[in-house]
Amino acid sequence: MATADPNFIHLSSPQKENGVSESPGQLDAGALFVLKSRGSWLHSGYHLTTSIVGPVIFSFPFALSLLGWAPGLLITTLQALITFYSYNLLSVILDHHAQLGKRQLRFRDMARDILGPRWGKYFVGPLQIAICYGAVIGCILLGGQSLKFIYLLYNPSGKMQLYQFITIFGTVPLFLAQIPSFHSLRHINLASLLLVLAYSACVVAGSIHIGNSRNAPNKDYSIKGSKENRILGAINGISIIATTYGCGIIPEIQATIAPPVKGKMFKGLCVCFGVIVSTYFSVAISGYWAFGNQSQPSILSNFMDENRPLLPSWFLLLTNIFTLMQLVTITVIYLQPTNEVFEKWFANPKMDQFSARNVMPRLVLRSLSVIIGTTFAAMFPFFGDIMALFGAFGVIPLDFILPMVLYNLTFKPSRQSIVFWANTLIAVASSALVAMGALASVRQIILDAKTYNLFANV
Repeated sequence: MATADPNFIHLSSPQKENGVSESPGQLDAGALFVLKSRGSWLHSGYHLTTSIVGPVIFSFPFALSLLGWAPGLLITTLQALITFYSYNLLSVILDHHAQLGKRQLRFRDMARDILGPRWGKYFVGPLQIAICYGAVIGCILLGGQSLKFIYLLYNPSGKMQLYQFITIFGTVPLFLAQIPSFHSLRHINLASLLLVLAYSACVVAGSIHIGNSRNAPNKDYSIKGSKENRILGAINGISIIATTYGCGIIPEIQATIAPPVKGKMFKGLCVCFGVIVSTYFSVAISGYWAFGNQSQPSILSNFMDENRPLLPSWFLLLTNIFTLMQLVTITVIYLQPTNEVFEKWFANPKMDQFSARNVMPRLVLRSLSVIIGTTFAAMFPFFGDIMALFGAFGVIPLDFILPMVLYNLTFKPSRQSIVFWANTLIAVASSALVAMGALASVRQIILDAKTYNLFANV
């Protein structure tokens, strides 16, 4: 007599429609509506690129100025290899559980199943939400600053304040936040990928042009400051590079892939890292070559000389427009974890996703989420310093420590194997990086504290 599989629960028709036939149980509304599993490996590549590659690449020449040519490029390369390895480990773990009939759709699901329920509920889940929502606030702030840059480019004596530009920028994600599912962003994230290539090409071309012009600064590649400042600067540079590769939503991105999922995320990672290699290294090398140890925290600042543009105004306008458009897509993609939580708590999975019962709370809560994020960005224009501290405590543990721990616990490689010791070494080194990054971030907060005031026009 046949016995029923205790892990099998009959799937509802909405679950089958959303491509989650591998799921062993009844999905909540967050997984069912936001994390629809309908995408291809190519779509996952678009999502990955948007979640990792952004205007933060403008800080690479500055990071190299804190480290020098050889250490800077070595750490950039090493971090790229470690990141690819780490994200692939997460994908392999997710593939493994999907093959066992228990597909994990969220980071907290992985932590719950492998580490225990408290890890998912009280550590990984809250940490991920904090990092992702912090990224939303940071992107809105950067968008406002980019708008202000364009304004001052054509009206240097303009009186508009930064908080006004932040408010203007925040209206765009306010509408795009209503896009129902992560999978629905696939075409927007393809545009994001193209925008990254576009503004990276602009930055490279601008750096080369200035570096070869009569306005070129003296190319000094020595590291400035006392021995103590050079050491702390190097720590800051390493931290910048490490967190620039951060993502924090790998499981949620893999959740958008239609089953069977095995091997598809690896292809998506190859697409993403193709963009990373072509943009990170080109911006870092061209920017540092052109400006040396005078590189600013954002290379775009080097394109201005005492408020006088070193490049044609139309070129700077185009670069900033590309950047603005991509910042909108990053904002929307990092809203997805909070969107998923809202749907889980307030939507009814037994009713249609577009019923009035589910649309109204979605509209209110997602709008409120963007409004609060915009308000925080306007009130705290120094949020980047705080986000660097969050990045040290959040991005590095989620992306470079937990994957190693989860892999070793899931597959239990031999203690004599290279994989076990490689994972252990990366986890230990990343833990040290958390401490170093936190130290550098706190130091920067102290240095910048004199400029801290609400709604500052920085």
